[in-house]
Amino acid sequence: MKFFRVGICALIAFGILGHGAVEEWARAVLETGAGILCLAWAVRAYLYREEEITISPLLPPLVLFALVVLGQLLFRVSVSPYHTRTELHLLVAYILMVFLVTQAFRGVAEWRTLIWFLMSFGFLVAIFGILQQLTFNGKLYWFRDMRFGGIPFGPYVNRNHFAGFAEMVIPVSLVPLLMGRVRRERWIIVTLFALLPIGALFLSASRGGIVSFGAELLMIVLALALRRTGGKHVLAGGLVLLLAFLFVSWLGVRQILDRFSSMQTLEVTSGKRGSMRQDTWAIFRDHRAYGTGLGTLQVVFPAYETLYDSKLVTHSHNDYVEALAETGIAGGSLCAVFLASLFFTSLKRLLQQDKPFAAALHLSGLAACTGFLVHSVVDFNLHIPGNALLFFVMSCLATAEIANNRLPVNHALYRSPE
Repeated sequence: MKFFRVGICALIAFGILGHGAVEEWARAVLETGAGILCLAWAVRAYLYREEEITISPLLPPLVLFALVVLGQLLFRVSVSPYHTRTELHLLVAYILMVFLVTQAFRGVAEWRTLIWFLMSFGFLVAIFGILQQLTFNGKLYWFRDMRFGGIPFGPYVNRNHFAGFAEMVIPVSLVPLLMGRVRRERWIIVTLFALLPIGALFLSASRGGIVSFGAELLMIVLALALRRTGGKHVLAGGLVLLLAFLFVSWLGVRQILDRFSSMQTLEVTSGKRGSMRQDTWAIFRDHRAYGTGLGTLQVVFPAYETLYDSKLVTHSHNDYVEALAETGIAGGSLCAVFLASLFFTSLKRLLQQDKPFAAALHLSGLAACTGFLVHSVVDFNLHIPGNALLFFVMSCLATAEIANNRLPVNHALYRSPE
């Protein structure tokens, strides 16, 4: 299974570094990669039939949601079959990745490799984002022009989408520190892996991202209270947050506040965001049962737009209202089932007192998903393929049944209480 684990990590990295995989070529690579990995797994499963297939509790609502979208095409519900078809291809890729992640990562040892990858990758992307801000020349990666403008940070054209990425990688280093699962000799490096993404998140000046980070901290505190975990480990986590505050201060609080004020004049105003949400809700009221078709908001929206500013509206800056408008009650109810399954299953796993290793993993995934979903109230990170793929991977981490296998001591991230 090592080949599949490497392939999954490679697709995650590509999705993030390829500007969130928002361009057609990047989406094609993401979809093709998922298909190739799934085909390779099918061949392996046929040759080694003794291997047990594990089904994630998140998979049934996702598959049913895909069937609803397929029905929009078959029964000509979609106002733009092309847009719905392209979104369905991407949705199938997500489903394949959820299935593959569940097969490739089963025990603590396998998930721990993913945690190390996400921590180190998030650290490197955060460094890139900070360096880019200090030496920005108006181009992505210092050489690629932004044809349609934007407020970039790191590999993303939109700083809010970098914040969506940071929200998901911060908990994988912060939670082990708070739960006392980091070996003493690795405490410094894991602390650095937490500090840099937190600093980059604040430097990106994403208000939604900072609020979502606060929601993550609240989820972590509540989960630790439910597990009755505390003491010096929580104090150590508090020290990490203090160091993060000092790091942000060192970057320059005044400069960050100036960025907040200047960015507000360059992006969609709060009034326009509110208008877009109301107009999108009007679309849902007129297409309650099955919506207008997945991916069709930009086609339908002009007829409902009440605050015209001559700019093309591709997303409504609220993933939930947009999902209702595009898929109606049929799709919206399945999204609710997915979220209910995510939180119910992850909390159930988290409260298992006999699996402290797995609990840290589950809480990392749950906190990451919580922050991301809170941010989706005011943005459209679920429509950024690179971020959406990482969200589904973190959802699998939060809900997976993780076996208690072992690693050599020198390879361990966590303390072993057994």
